[in-house]
Amino acid sequence: MLTAVLGGAVDWLVGPLQFGFMRRALLVAVVAGVVGAVLSCWLTLIGWSLLGDAVSHAVLPGVVLSYLIGIPFAIGAFVFGCGAVGLIGVVRRTSRVKEDAAIGVVFTWLFALGIVLVSVTPSQIDLMHILFGNLLGVSDSDIAQVLVMGALTLGVVWYKHRDLTLFAFDPTHAHAIGLRPRRLESLLLGLLALTVVIALQAVGVVLVVAMLIIPGATAYLLTDRFEHMLLIASLVSVACTVFGTYLSFHADLSTGGSIVVSQGTLFALAYLFAPRHGVIGRRMRRTHRAEPVPIR
Repeated sequence: MLTAVLGGAVDWLVGPLQFGFMRRALLVAVVAGVVGAVLSCWLTLIGWSLLGDAVSHAVLPGVVLSYLIGIPFAIGAFVFGCGAVGLIGVVRRTSRVKEDAAIGVVFTWLFALGIVLVSVTPSQIDLMHILFGNLLGVSDSDIAQVLVMGALTLGVVWYKHRDLTLFAFDPTHAHAIGLRPRRLESLLLGLLALTVVIALQAVGVVLVVAMLIIPGATAYLLTDRFEHMLLIASLVSVACTVFGTYLSFHADLSTGGSIVVSQGTLFALAYLFAPRHGVIGRRMRRTHRAEPVPIR
């Protein structure tokens, strides 16, 4: 019986790899997961979760226009992602509108504009693939784009990670030692737009924000050291992307949805059972401390 169980597990893991589309999907999912997880750590610390949501939705018009013009959609998505960030900053600095309201206005307007553009050409664009991804249908050119953009993003993060970390924890101190917080902010926002384009391949516009927030939030509950946070977020994201992709293949489910549900499940477990910051973990520690020490 044990042999049959092991054989079934091996078939569950190895069987899908016989198909080229599954190998391509896993490669894109892992790259997108790692890049999104690394950046999510900074977004979690700085408090830019809503901004990540805004950028992920604001790229939709760029995707549609790129398709209509006949250029790689990554170009249009990146341009509109950076444009959305800039527009939010302009509205915030030149009016009484606060940042959260500016984010809400800009990203809902751009997202609605994208839907309008899609509705104008319904026979040429599959809205479901744009909104929820088409990981099992990625092409070789899509893989090349993801690998190049992923390597670029991780390379910049590795080169500037000390400055970006200091900016996340203490912008005032960063400025005092000669760094320029405004430039670091612009760099991080540009990386955010690029990461959205990468993750867009895997899960689509609607679910991109999950890959940008959940891994970092999960790791934040599990450790107090930023270096460990980066590693844990990456491991969580890779595990969930691989498991979600396999699950979608065997159970005929949405690939992007399966990945995000897996990430959300791990976050729920960390929220409940993390040793120091989980709800149940904290209660168990308090109970243990409250127990009387036996007299010997």
